[in-house]
Amino acid sequence: MSDTMTVRMTQRGVLVMPKALRAQYHLRPGDTFTLLDLGGVFVLSPRRSEIDSLADRLARSLTERGETLETVLQALREERDRYAGQG
Repeated sequence: MSDTMTVRMTQRGVLVMPKALRAQYHLRPGDTFTLLDLGGVFVLSPRRSEIDSLADRLARSLTERGETLETVLQALREERDRYAGQG
C-alpha cells in the first residue's frame, strides 16, 4: 500500500477513509479515532489516546499515598538541586 493517499473533506467536515485502509486495519463504522494536531500535521490513529487514562491513574496513585501536586513538585525541586550539587 502507498505511504500517502489523498482524501477530500465534505462540506460538513467528513473525511472518507479509503476502503483499502478500512479493510487492512479492520475499521468499522462507529470506530473512534484519536486526532493529534502537531502544528498543522494531523495524525489520525484508531487507537485510543492513553494520556488521559494514565494521568487519572497517576493522580489516583498519588492521592492514595497522600501526595499532592505541591509535594511532588517539591520533591522534584529537591532532586534537581541534589543532582546539580553533584556536578
